[in-house]
Amino acid sequence: MNLSGFLGEPYPVLVFGTPIAVLTAALVFKLPSIVRLWRDPLRRAVGGLLLIACGIFVFAAPPVIAWTNRVTGVPNFAAPLVYSFLVAFCGASLLLMIAWRGGYAGESERSARARCTMRWVAVGHAGVIVVLWALFGLADASVERRRDLDTYYARTPYMRELIVIYLLAHTASCVLTYRLIRDWVHTAGLDVWLRRGLKSLAVGYAANLVFDAAKGTAVVARWTGHDLDPLSTELAPAAAGAAAVLIATGFVLPHAGQYLRDRRQIRRGYRRLGPLYELVRAATGKGVPFSLRATPELRLTRRETFIRDALLQLSRHFDEEVRRRAYEAALGLGCGPERAGALAAAVTIQEAIEARGASRLSSPPSLQSPHCPQVPDRATDLLTELLQGIEAVSQVLSHPDEIEAVRALATAPAESLHVYE
Repeated sequence: MNLSGFLGEPYPVLVFGTPIAVLTAALVFKLPSIVRLWRDPLRRAVGGLLLIACGIFVFAAPPVIAWTNRVTGVPNFAAPLVYSFLVAFCGASLLLMIAWRGGYAGESERSARARCTMRWVAVGHAGVIVVLWALFGLADASVERRRDLDTYYARTPYMRELIVIYLLAHTASCVLTYRLIRDWVHTAGLDVWLRRGLKSLAVGYAANLVFDAAKGTAVVARWTGHDLDPLSTELAPAAAGAAAVLIATGFVLPHAGQYLRDRRQIRRGYRRLGPLYELVRAATGKGVPFSLRATPELRLTRRETFIRDALLQLSRHFDEEVRRRAYEAALGLGCGPERAGALAAAVTIQEAIEARGASRLSSPPSLQSPHCPQVPDRATDLLTELLQGIEAVSQVLSHPDEIEAVRALATAPAESLHVYE
């Protein structure tokens, strides 16, 4: 089906196509986590909210309006249907913000107040929807209007009240939701991606107020005998579309941002462990087998495990005296305590690798047991310290000249160190 034909002329594709596409993409993006954590009411609520928002733009498209009216056999039946979706969306947004900010957590008194508020919000919006359908049943709206129903029936009994009530309910809900989000944005200690998502939501609900202002101004103009219909037929749909895109972005951004940040940290950690991995891989003669199906998390875990196992194999050859002298040498070269500790650890590992190779050459194979090393008590603390700082050790291995300078001082005779001092 041709998209612009579906949306109808002269409406541009962007008015309805973009919000529908963005909302659908946001729903698809959130769907795996919703299914995986189905018991979480907030995740279900986000999914339902995005679905309702998508339904608004689908049923508000002029061809779908005509189809709905034709199928039901009632002229303008699509009007209370779309308005019901709109009021339900506003109510669900307000409920979600109250719950998301801590309605189900925290102090029991606060939670009780939040649950009471949520009940009133749900009852109030449900009541508005019932009133809308009652007024539509009483009104005489026999002329089908696909684009300008609000202004065409602005002075028609019961339809006039219907239009005013849905606009007031929509405005009140958006104002309350915006205020909740604005106050939350200024809360200290928020995750950076959550704050960005909330800002996008705040702008989205502010854009919804532009929709209300445009519609309301056009309706009031009709009451006073003026014609400002383009505000209702052109500006209001564009504002609603922009609001939908911003709201969808606001709900997706915290999850997507956290996901991307975690992936970046995982890949960064994997790369930072590369120098130490290459060192112990060359020393042991084996490495981690590559797998195309392995996730980044699994690859990082396998690399960390391999390095830790290799250090355990080397632990019997760790020399605490070499590490102490290397640390003092690094401090003498002007390194800070953390940098000096990493350099000392790197020197200790290199010395252990060489000592391990020498012991293998001098010991019969039958006396070697690399798979079950017995770690001396004196090396246990040093091994624990090395295992906790493998990333820092790996990073200093990228500076071989610095390591060689420290190693030369650490392994030099005691007299040389005194001369250096």
